[in-house]
Amino acid sequence: MAACVVAAVLLQSMSGCAPLVAGAVVGGTVLVATDRRTTATQLEDQTIELKAANRLREQLGERARINATSYNRRVLLTGEVASEADRQTALRVVQGVENVLGVIDELAVMGSPSLTARSADALVTARVKAALLDAKDLSANAFKVVTERGTVYLMGLVTRREADRATEIARAIPGVQRVVRVFEYITDADLARLQPSKPASSEATAPR
Repeated sequence: MAACVVAAVLLQSMSGCAPLVAGAVVGGTVLVATDRRTTATQLEDQTIELKAANRLREQLGERARINATSYNRRVLLTGEVASEADRQTALRVVQGVENVLGVIDELAVMGSPSLTARSADALVTARVKAALLDAKDLSANAFKVVTERGTVYLMGLVTRREADRATEIARAIPGVQRVVRVFEYITDADLARLQPSKPASSEATAPR
């Protein structure tokens, strides 16, 4: 599968808004089945996140608040560090984690945001996820959403159309200041191969 990693920042349009739509609760097994990553890659991403978090804590302690989000073995780093030296340490640590293919650095050298600001980010993430779930022309589980200081990061294995549609949806959510696309792009042919196969429908014969 040919895929290219692109990170593009789109300034948030302040006009328009999208309603918050409650999403249905979906079992873990279903989520794994509909994820476009292989099951092995999903487990690997979880392992990468755990190892990265532990090593960052060991190296930086309370001097940093860093979130490491792995998707298809590419790690997005968001959060805050106390100095440029700490930023470089964080990058070195995560790049050294086994099976990491690349690191997207979105760390800021600044103090940690307030609890209120972090709660607002969590609400934005929930709203974006709900809006993606409500979109009938998208597979919501193809996207991973991370929000830091009003910036929404979108990750996933998606087509250009899906990327543009998800960006449009995220930009319309109240509280979103900008959208950063951290996608791996796939073709429509790739998407067809990744879609779960549907069982053949059979017509039931009514008893006479």
